[in-house]
Amino acid sequence: MEEAPKKKPWDSTLKSLDTEEFIDMRFYRPIGYRWALLFNKLGLSPNFVTVLGIFIGIAAGICFYYQSLYINIIGMLLLVWANMYDSADGQLARMTGKKSALGRILDGLCGDLWFVTIYIAIILRLYPSWGFWILILAFTTGYFHRMQAALADYYRNAHLFFLKGKSGSELSDSKQLKKNFEKTTWKQNFIFKMFDYFYIGYTKGQESWTPHFQRMMKIIKEKYPNEVPQWFRTAFREKSLPLMKYTNMLSFNTRVIVLFISLFIDKPWLYFVFELTVLNTMLIYMVFKHERMCAGFVKQLTEVSHD
Repeated sequence: MEEAPKKKPWDSTLKSLDTEEFIDMRFYRPIGYRWALLFNKLGLSPNFVTVLGIFIGIAAGICFYYQSLYINIIGMLLLVWANMYDSADGQLARMTGKKSALGRILDGLCGDLWFVTIYIAIILRLYPSWGFWILILAFTTGYFHRMQAALADYYRNAHLFFLKGKSGSELSDSKQLKKNFEKTTWKQNFIFKMFDYFYIGYTKGQESWTPHFQRMMKIIKEKYPNEVPQWFRTAFREKSLPLMKYTNMLSFNTRVIVLFISLFIDKPWLYFVFELTVLNTMLIYMVFKHERMCAGFVKQLTEVSHD
C-alpha cells in the first residue's frame, strides 16, 4: 500500500493543491511561507506586504528599460523577489485570517501594475528603433494579456468554487456585485466604490467569454440553491483539473521565463510575440475545452431535471 504524500508545513496556507503550479510549489510557496512567518513575527499585515511587493515589482519593470544586461538581471531578481512577496501576502492572510476588501483590491492591482510598468519600459526601450510599430504590438499584446489573465483567474476560481465552496473561492457574479455596488454611495466609500465599478466591468467581460459556464451556473443555482451536490462537485473537479495547468501557464511563471530569455538575448519584442502566438493558442484551447465541458454538464443537468 502506497504511503500518502507527506504534507508540507505551508500546505495549509495554499488555496488548493489542485490549482498550484510546479515552480510555485517548489520555489515560491516554500519561500513565501518563510517570509510569511517572518512578517507575522514582525506584526506586519498582508496588505503592507502586498504594497511592498507592488513597489519592488515596479522597480523591476523600470530596470527592463535599459539595454544593460547587468541592470536587466537586477530587474529579474527584483521581479522574483516581488513575486515571493505576492505569494507571502496570501499565505500570511490565510495563516492569520486577516483577509479584507482592501487586500482584494491591492492583490488585484499588484500584477497589473508590474506588467503595465514592464510594457511601458519595453515600449520606451524599443521606440527609437521601432517607432509607432512597437506601440501597435504592445497595445495589441496588452489586450490579449488582460484576456489571458482574466480567464485563467476565472477558471481557477470556478474550479475552487466546486472544490471548496464559496468560502474557498473568489468566483464573482456581476449581478450580485452590482447589487452590492448600489448599496453604498460614492461619498461614503469612494475608493472601494471605484474599484467595484471597474471590477463589475471586469467580471462582465469574464462572463461574456464563458456563455456555457454561465448557463450551467444558472441551472445549478435554480436546481440546487442551498448546496451543490457532491456528485456534481466531484464530476466538475475531475473534468476541470486537467485545465488547471493552462490557467497556471497563462498566469505568471511561464510568461516571465520567456520575458527573461528575451531580455538575455536583447530581443524584448519576442516576449510580445510569445504572448500573441503561444499564449493565445493556449487560451483558445482552454476556452474551447472548458466551454465544451460546461455544455456537457448543461445537457446532463437538464436531463436529470427531466427525470
